[in-house]
Amino acid sequence: MSQIQSLAVIGSGTMGAGIAQVAAASGYQVVLCDVKDEFLHKAVGAITGSYDKFVQKDKMSDADRQAALGRLKTSTQLEAVAQSDLVVEAITEQIEAKRVLFGQLEDLCKKEAIFASNTSSLSVTEMSQATKRPDQVVGMHFFNPPALMKLVEVVRTPLTSQTTFEAVWQVALKMGKSPVETRDTPGFIFNRLIIPYLNEAMWALYEGAGKVADIDAAMKLGGNMPIGPLSLLDLIGIDVQLHACSAFLDQFGDPKFRPCPLNRAMVRAGLLGKKTGKGFYDYSQNPPQPVSMDPFRL
Repeated sequence: MSQIQSLAVIGSGTMGAGIAQVAAASGYQVVLCDVKDEFLHKAVGAITGSYDKFVQKDKMSDADRQAALGRLKTSTQLEAVAQSDLVVEAITEQIEAKRVLFGQLEDLCKKEAIFASNTSSLSVTEMSQATKRPDQVVGMHFFNPPALMKLVEVVRTPLTSQTTFEAVWQVALKMGKSPVETRDTPGFIFNRLIIPYLNEAMWALYEGAGKVADIDAAMKLGGNMPIGPLSLLDLIGIDVQLHACSAFLDQFGDPKFRPCPLNRAMVRAGLLGKKTGKGFYDYSQNPPQPVSMDPFRL
């Protein structure tokens, strides 16, 4: 396929809606597909609201906003994606669900269509085996929020053709992203590096190297990070970190990925970060205040 002109996104959650938003604003005809109309209505509302903010900040003209919305269609029928040049799945992060979807797409979509997964950690190669076109399957890992984050990891499996890789790379560029190439290994590049970093921050806290605010301040001031590691853990979810770190340990078999006991203890206690109101910081206070970890130490 020389040029991708139409794009489908399956899954209208935060990531799926964001990908559809960027694609429509970049000139692609977009079909956003999900299982319920209420999910799609919520996604379109979020996309419209985001476009409105861009217009208010003079980052988008009202005419471009209208044009982008005109290029965005929604459907609860998977058949609606059949003629799309590129289909990006952004459904639940479960390998079997993704394999089932890719098998359905194989039967529905035109033979030249490319399939991409927005997975952050699962094997794209394994997903491709549910199709008869593994050379046309690639990873396209966007970062949250897709409308603002520049990075897209384009994941090349051992079976991905050069034509497929280059086509998806060009899509990322047209969307205004800065793509990087990565192989289909656990965590790709970013998560391969960030998950151990966050795990080590918890070990430093657990072993008494420093307190919550001091560990965050050290990395912000000494590492020029925009956010400290413990604040970042609260943002992404302490349970999400545990799941990712445990998956790395399972897939690599390397003890360096062993999750900090503090991580498991906080998950058991329901302290998952901002989404529960408390993690390493207490978000019921303004500004959020560090939580003492003394009850969790040996």
